[in-house]
Amino acid sequence: MQERQIRLEHTHRILFTRDVFMPRNTTVRDLITRDAPHKLPRVLIFVDEAVANANRDLLDDIVGYGQAHADAFTLTDEPIVIPGGEACKNDLRLVECCWDAINEAALDRHSYVFVIGGGAVLDLVCFAASTAHRGIRHVRFPTTTLSQGDGGVGVKNGVNYFGKKNWIGSFAVPFAVVNDFAFLESLPKRERRNGIIEAIKVSLIRDAAFFGQIEAMADDLAALKQEALEKVVQRSAELHVEHIATSGDPFELGSARPLDFGHWAAHKLEQISRFAVTHGEAVAIGIAVDLVYSRMQGILDAETCERVLKLVERIGFATYSPHLLDNGRSGEPAILEGLEEFREHLGGELTVTLVPNIGEKIEVHEMNRVKILNAVVELKQRSS
Repeated sequence: MQERQIRLEHTHRILFTRDVFMPRNTTVRDLITRDAPHKLPRVLIFVDEAVANANRDLLDDIVGYGQAHADAFTLTDEPIVIPGGEACKNDLRLVECCWDAINEAALDRHSYVFVIGGGAVLDLVCFAASTAHRGIRHVRFPTTTLSQGDGGVGVKNGVNYFGKKNWIGSFAVPFAVVNDFAFLESLPKRERRNGIIEAIKVSLIRDAAFFGQIEAMADDLAALKQEALEKVVQRSAELHVEHIATSGDPFELGSARPLDFGHWAAHKLEQISRFAVTHGEAVAIGIAVDLVYSRMQGILDAETCERVLKLVERIGFATYSPHLLDNGRSGEPAILEGLEEFREHLGGELTVTLVPNIGEKIEVHEMNRVKILNAVVELKQRSS
């Protein structure tokens, strides 16, 4: 038997800027020329339809930027607008459309795919890019608070299949993630609020001081003030990338998923609500379930549990949805089916991250199903 270790190094770049496609802003130009200063790489750009509609000059700005910096890179065509939202990840034909566009643009492994949009569009297009030619450099331009602070700065790409979230996917480190804070200003209130919960989540598992900062800014965050949002989104992105780079398991070969705290229930809640509950809203409820469950199990003290729940509610999130008690296909509550689907997703061994103290985490490998339902019932009573 022959065994050899293969070691790969990746650089995960996160850039923060504003008005990225104004010609005077050289963020994109500098990014491309640092990699290949003497080449003219080809760039294909996809844009989330909702983002294009909310930013009427965006498509023209992108074309103008390409013209202004034509000595650094070549835009293969005008930006391609594709539908966004979670529904786009349920349609494999959109993946094929991306592949068709990549093929028609004659991209190779030295080219770039740019994608501008929310987390669902990033997942979709980056999956297509990571599988075309066994991987084309892709640059993400997240446009929501959720994607700028969490999903968009990760290394996972995927689409939904068999009614299961991200069943088809890939791990591929983006060439870069460019967070343009100006995009956040055009978001509806619901979308502006969503990303705050991922900041609370990562503070709970990694950074107690950051949790305190979020508490101190709670009124401004509840009012969705831009300066507070930018601070929280940037620190959230930094903590997520720090975890990916330093956890020792960026491609999730093991079973621990600390960044999925609160997500096992959230993913199922999204599905059973037919995505009427957004990802951020579902994560808020999923975190609430895990907090109350942890208190019931003696993992978390009652005072801390209440402190976190009050912050989540103060910022404007619900901590309960009636869908939590919907019956699943097996006849038992769908939330319990979600636990088993999470076990399957992890490869057979259940590993759920819980919080014993703010800024700390533990992993458990089984959960008491009766107490999960009791936690849901308590949250129902709390909501009324």
